[in-house]
Amino acid sequence: MASRFNPLKADAHWQKIWEERGSFHASDDSAKPKSYVLEMFPYPSGRIHMGHVRNYTMGDVLARYRRMKGFEVLHPMGWDAFGMPAENAAMEKKVHPGEWTRSNIATMRAQLKRLGFALDWSRELATCEPDYYGHEQALFLDLYEAGLVYRKQSEVNWDPVDMTVLANEQVIDGRGWRSGALVERRKLSQWFLKITDFAEELLDGLDDLEQWPDKVRLMQENWIGKSQGLRFRFRLGEPVAGAEEFEVFTTRPDTIFGASFAAISPDHPIAAALAEGNEALAAFIKECKAGGTTAAALETAEKKGFDTGATVVHPFDPEWRLPLYVANFVLMDYGTGAVFGCPAHDQRDLDFARKYGLPVTRVVAATVDEADEAIGEEAYSGPGLLVNSRFLDGLPAADGIREVIHRAEEEGWGEGTTVWRLRDWGVSRQRYWGTPIPIIHCEACGPVPVPRDQLPVVLPEDVSFDIPGNPLDRHPSWAKASCPSCGGPARRETDTLDTFVDSSWYFIRFASQPDDEPFDKAVAESWLPVGQYIGGVEHAILHLLYARFWTRALKRIGRLDIDEPFKGLFTQGMVTHETYRAADGRWLSPDEVEERDGGLVETETGQPVETGRIEKMSKSKKNTVDPEPIVEQYGADAVRWFMLSDSPPERDLAWSEAGIEGAWRFVQRLWRMSEEGGSSSTWLGGGEDIALDRKLHQTIASVAVNIESLAFNKAVANIYALANAIEKAPPSASRSAALETLLLLVAPMVPHLAEEAWAALGREGLIADQAWPEANPALLVEDQVTIAVQVNGKLRDTITAPKGAPRETVEEMALTSEKIVRVLEGKAPRKVIVVPDRLVNLVA
Repeated sequence: MASRFNPLKADAHWQKIWEERGSFHASDDSAKPKSYVLEMFPYPSGRIHMGHVRNYTMGDVLARYRRMKGFEVLHPMGWDAFGMPAENAAMEKKVHPGEWTRSNIATMRAQLKRLGFALDWSRELATCEPDYYGHEQALFLDLYEAGLVYRKQSEVNWDPVDMTVLANEQVIDGRGWRSGALVERRKLSQWFLKITDFAEELLDGLDDLEQWPDKVRLMQENWIGKSQGLRFRFRLGEPVAGAEEFEVFTTRPDTIFGASFAAISPDHPIAAALAEGNEALAAFIKECKAGGTTAAALETAEKKGFDTGATVVHPFDPEWRLPLYVANFVLMDYGTGAVFGCPAHDQRDLDFARKYGLPVTRVVAATVDEADEAIGEEAYSGPGLLVNSRFLDGLPAADGIREVIHRAEEEGWGEGTTVWRLRDWGVSRQRYWGTPIPIIHCEACGPVPVPRDQLPVVLPEDVSFDIPGNPLDRHPSWAKASCPSCGGPARRETDTLDTFVDSSWYFIRFASQPDDEPFDKAVAESWLPVGQYIGGVEHAILHLLYARFWTRALKRIGRLDIDEPFKGLFTQGMVTHETYRAADGRWLSPDEVEERDGGLVETETGQPVETGRIEKMSKSKKNTVDPEPIVEQYGADAVRWFMLSDSPPERDLAWSEAGIEGAWRFVQRLWRMSEEGGSSSTWLGGGEDIALDRKLHQTIASVAVNIESLAFNKAVANIYALANAIEKAPPSASRSAALETLLLLVAPMVPHLAEEAWAALGREGLIADQAWPEANPALLVEDQVTIAVQVNGKLRDTITAPKGAPRETVEEMALTSEKIVRVLEGKAPRKVIVVPDRLVNLVA
């Protein structure tokens, strides 16, 4: 064996062997227990980045480990290939979105293969291919026929740059999540999926997801947003366009006596009626519609209102009138599109009241004695008793809620009810590069499903992106169709599906891929749910909630018999890097910067560089590191080892040259150790070095536990410790066994080196196909303990003694220690204190 490991040669050799043998192809018919390991599939943007490398390395270690533990492992890879970036590239680079996407897939596939991931490439899929999205169209029609899909006119979030509709979740701080453009409100006919029909079970199901992070479950719980309270009717002081009242929902009916105004959405019918004769109000409503569109966006926006001049009657006092405002922070899509404002106990209402000079009346106080205490700049949101509330005075808030609901129901002006923050999922997108919605519109028959034998409805290739908007609307022939019902002239739906539909069932298609249907129920259920799913926490609401809904919807229509798609979920940290700026403010990439004379300068100009914060790698700040040259220089195993070793996997990982060089050195160290050989006949230790045998078997057990719990950095630390122990140990059968076992332990992490060393030692078969070593339970029990020896409370020595040794034995060992004899100068101690298995304290 050579004294230096050649990673480039080994990487290519073993990757070819694995591919030729189909080593990682999962068998549906295997008698082994099944294990499904999946990382969130990537968008083919052009090249993989270090975040991809970290994500897929974690999943790969687990998949390889489980194969060694005797599981039939499904570990697939595919591409989330539809979406706006491809259309943007088509406009900027004058290429077809399909050409751009497939070229990127080819590049990224090659990059992933260079890292040696144990992926079942035979199941590779891309959501932009008709053999995938045609089955998605069939599932859409299944849901349509089951009444879980409908079309309606709706206020939508319109991205004026991407020129498409966005779901509420895709609007961040009032801007489109991809374009960054300020989102507008428009009314369009849209297709919706009835996710609200599943709100209760999606919420309840979170309790069973014990292997999900608490933060993700809480984020979903808050997004689903179950609220219990009072739905009641405000009577208008004077009728408006024939309307005498409107509905309001509140979770805090106990604060009704603190009300100082009522507010309705700019989209409320009463607002529209009042605006007909009021140009100023009409202008205000128009301004609101150009602003933020979601509750989240409006939290940070300036709260604005328009006093309509109308009033509403307080439900408990016919003489008490509240002014009616149209307010930009009230949305028709939440609750009833109307609220009452209690400024003393809601910060948004307080800001509004201060702005428009409205009363602020405290109705909750820590004690009754604080009833007259003024509200300052912050609303009081703490617990307490009701005050200034007539018949409610002195009641705790919870009792006040029940009492108001009781009276509202008894008097007939309201009822206790439950509402949800969750809204039905609008899936229509006005773009080309997505799954065509399989509906034909006929003037006589209305919307008609495309016949099953005409699926897939395939996107046309001959489209133009010279004009903004959806090319399908402008195509000369694609949208023309005959009505499947009456045979008359009709038009295809030109909206395509939200790409989150594509990722809501891809994990099922990975598990089963028949040609004639989306999946085979029995085969899919043999793999599902995914045992371990790995991906970024940024998908906590969008993708994960939609996938949970889709799975439950398929169960409801009889397609599947599982409730949850992902049993275990792990959200990994990001890969970060320092940021660099040139003197003129330009962002510089790491390869444009070098160290000179103890400082950083721009390579090209020699000018000093400002070092910024360590941040998530991003193209905009150019602090990305391309994995390819790193792999070229250090090999796949060093990159994989660094990704696993430097930080707990749930935390961010700071990329550093020193880190990757340290990983490279350890790979070479493993290679040199493996040159010493091992003996396959001494798996349980030769008994010649009981301390090393014990260390080996404790490491076998601890590495297994840490890989299973995804604590990869701890598993790496276990292996470092074992390697140190092996190097210090003298030659013996125990050492030979430890060296060979060490290769098995590192095989999931540095698979190319492990295979190369395994073959060089003359072992049969691939190390990837070997069983995980079994830990000897007898050697996991520590029968030696290290005992501290103190003199007058100061540590002077340590001794190793049999666990549970008698007091007399331990005392004698301490007193005969050379160090202790010197400290005591031959004198006997006045007192000896022995704490069993822990401490000997000698009082001189």
